[in-house]
Amino acid sequence: MRKHIIIFFSFFVYSLFSQQPNYTVSKERLLRNLKKLSEFGINKNNGNDRVAYSDYDILAREYLKKYLKNLGLKVKVDYAANIIARKEGANKTLKPIIFGSHIDAVPNGGHFDGPLGVIGGIEALETILDNDIVTSHPLELIIFTNEEGGVFGSRALAGKLNKDALETKTASGYTNGDGVDRLGGDQEKIFEVSKSSGDYHGFVELHIEQGNILNKNNIDIGVVTGIVGLKWWDVTITGFANHAGTTPMNERKDPMITAADFILLVRGVISEIPGNQVGTVGKIEALPGAPNVIPGKVKLSLEIRDLDESKIDFLFREIEKKAQLIALENETNISFSSIDINASPALMNKQIQSLIIDATNELDYSFKKIPSGAGHDAQDMAIIAPSGMIFIPSVDGISHSPKEFSTDEAVYKGVNILLNTILKLDKVKF
Repeated sequence: MRKHIIIFFSFFVYSLFSQQPNYTVSKERLLRNLKKLSEFGINKNNGNDRVAYSDYDILAREYLKKYLKNLGLKVKVDYAANIIARKEGANKTLKPIIFGSHIDAVPNGGHFDGPLGVIGGIEALETILDNDIVTSHPLELIIFTNEEGGVFGSRALAGKLNKDALETKTASGYTNGDGVDRLGGDQEKIFEVSKSSGDYHGFVELHIEQGNILNKNNIDIGVVTGIVGLKWWDVTITGFANHAGTTPMNERKDPMITAADFILLVRGVISEIPGNQVGTVGKIEALPGAPNVIPGKVKLSLEIRDLDESKIDFLFREIEKKAQLIALENETNISFSSIDINASPALMNKQIQSLIIDATNELDYSFKKIPSGAGHDAQDMAIIAPSGMIFIPSVDGISHSPKEFSTDEAVYKGVNILLNTILKLDKVKF
């Protein structure tokens, strides 16, 4: 009997001291800092014009760098203008755990897409400092450059940039190259920032869902299974321009008719196959564009997204094949040109997904595994490190809009999960 008591007591003591405590962040400080960041670029519509490389972007970055330095963190700006704030770990031989997001917005955007992950990451670090938590791994918060204009900063780290990307003009009016220089980077040395697989222990990004699954189903946390890949094409349909009043309907070679049929074709092909794939024609231009002229040419866009790249390719081949038949029937020609902005699907690390789920269970939050239909910095970081993403509900699924909003409680819960996932990740060996 005594032996059994000793064994039970020993197990109880082991369980008590070996289980990682669940920490919670300062809700008041978190919300205060999130509101403060929103002031850089806020406009009369209550939206945000803090586009990458703008004066608002520069002011916000200077504010955050000063804030991070005041916490006693080592802060640097790499050649791609990514801001990196580092807290050293106990073991100097271990690779850093990285987390973060972006602060740039689309024109007249919202205040949560990106800033949540940045301010949430800062709050996680402050909580770690407040509680004198010593991690084995170094911790690095990364504020990525120009996410909205093509995940520029994370692509640089993943080694996916090319020279053409530096010449691309952005919403600020600056090219990426000139913009990076404005932010304290160096476009001449930008390719030196690329990392290799194994340089990081793992990466975690906190973000709003930008969809309505969590909000609609009253679920606290989304555990992201993967980020969809996407491919874009320019579509050109040529016919014969002619007078709109004197050309009989049965003698027209009207590319606009083919364009209308094509748009419906895309919807049909994408919808008839089971799965979560999406296809979009988001742009259309008729040339010469006069109301009294039958167009001679129509230009459209085509975008297809899915978690399976081979499925994207299959869907495109089906659309292309059937589009040729439509063009032939309307006595027009159709051609497709791939645009070099394609992003491959990125699956999130299953072990990190399990850590996120463990954290939600321990804090008694609800969760659901979901894919991301939008691109994120985590998509590129997954190339060089085991990566995970945490979603919180976005009210009514609204994003890239002044009406973008997540409740205070949703923000608080999301940052608690980020913090505890980072601490759990510190104990994991891949």
